[in-house]
Amino acid sequence: MRQPGRQTRRPERRTPQSAAELARIHERALAEAAARSANRDTAAPEDPPFLQPRPEIGDSWERLRRLGLDPDSGADAVHLGPAEIEHLRRSSGLDPVLPILRDTLVEQADQPPLILAITDADGHILWQEGERGLRRSAERIGFLTGARWVEERVGTNGIAAALRARRPMHVHSAEHYLRSHQSWTCVAAPVCDPGTGRLIGAINLSGPAHSVRPYLLQLTATAAKLAETELRARRLESLHHLRTLAAPMLARVNGPALVVDAAGWTAAAAGLPPPPRLRLPTEGWDSAAVHWLPSLGECVIEPLADGWLVRPVRPQDGAPAAPGGADGPEANTAGLLAEQAEGARLRLDLRRPGSPELSVRGAAGSWSHALSPRHAELLLLLATDRDGLSAAQLAGALFGDPGRTVTVRAELSRLRRYLGGLLAHRPYRFAESVLVSVAGPEDPYDLLPSSSAPAVRRLRTGLADGTVRLPGTPPLPGPRPAADASAPARPRSAPLPVPPA
Repeated sequence: MRQPGRQTRRPERRTPQSAAELARIHERALAEAAARSANRDTAAPEDPPFLQPRPEIGDSWERLRRLGLDPDSGADAVHLGPAEIEHLRRSSGLDPVLPILRDTLVEQADQPPLILAITDADGHILWQEGERGLRRSAERIGFLTGARWVEERVGTNGIAAALRARRPMHVHSAEHYLRSHQSWTCVAAPVCDPGTGRLIGAINLSGPAHSVRPYLLQLTATAAKLAETELRARRLESLHHLRTLAAPMLARVNGPALVVDAAGWTAAAAGLPPPPRLRLPTEGWDSAAVHWLPSLGECVIEPLADGWLVRPVRPQDGAPAAPGGADGPEANTAGLLAEQAEGARLRLDLRRPGSPELSVRGAAGSWSHALSPRHAELLLLLATDRDGLSAAQLAGALFGDPGRTVTVRAELSRLRRYLGGLLAHRPYRFAESVLVSVAGPEDPYDLLPSSSAPAVRRLRTGLADGTVRLPGTPPLPGPRPAADASAPARPRSAPLPVPPA
């Protein structure tokens, strides 16, 4: 029996749609879109639920329709030159995992002919291997080394879907938006840097649609996990090397200090309990002598080879001690966070698909860092409902299941470690004194593209329809009421909340 609230990654069990059914769905969706554009009545017999596109496929088709992509021709291809390809290969960080991927995905005698393609985070195909005849067929649709395989150019496809959703994806037959791609099937899985959580690329297997095998999606997902395991082992080796270099340096430093690598992971510490990882600013350190960190307060930062020396500033003489008689930077963290919550400005930047960022400016200092997809979802939901949401309401909004409160509470506990006084609970909400704004993308369908949360999908639709706006955006234009000198000034209208799950 599955424990309440426990998250599962098991694939949904349902009967796969046939190629004929997918083609029917595809043609009907395009016909309805054309009718809507021409303001014609689209009334038609209702198809059974299983003859509807999957939500992620339907969202992609709608986005491409709004962009005006022609399903018969696509857009002009983008191809890199040999020098550009070599540069991206070296900078991608994926070249060390090529032997693992070849062993896992290519050198298998019992599988059908397939093409292995490895891309960077922007969808550029950096490596491609497979049976020669199959690769020649793929070249006819532009699927070759150096091509940029993104939705805006080549329509709905496995690589773009995996990069947008940040999870393994399968696009089969007529689920492709371009008709020229519908004789193919492709499965892809994203690869993330274990040290930063940053998306660095995707692994894709493509082949003829008639030879699809149900195990390929799980095989590709496993290969991506193996690649991340190899990258994690290399990071731990690098961290151990930094720890060896840092030990004699920390012995000479007066006062508490710690050494972290370029991603903020602690290599060594002296005089204070070492946090596993520091939240480093997204834009890097500026020229200021002292920086404010959520977990340590004010710190002096000095560059090291492959990392940073961080020295928390001790309280000045005469400063009030923390409750219980403790002192030092750990004792002051709660007070600094409470000070920062007073009149703080919190900005959730979602303008770049797949790269959510949080920045905070307050009396105690300013900081910013990248967010995980789940934390970005939670902060967006709380930003659009300032009255607050319970754990059950958040679970319903994220998963469509109010019973999954364990996952929600665990993620909010992690958020509160560095948001502190900015985030209240019972219900979960931002503190009243915090001014919250959300910067969204130009295309509403690019809002947290990795999210399949019901509330986020409703929010995208509301933004596209113009019935919802994000906090901090100007009010929608409307008729101006007649002036009434006796009436008090009305407050600025609040952002429309996400509809309840």
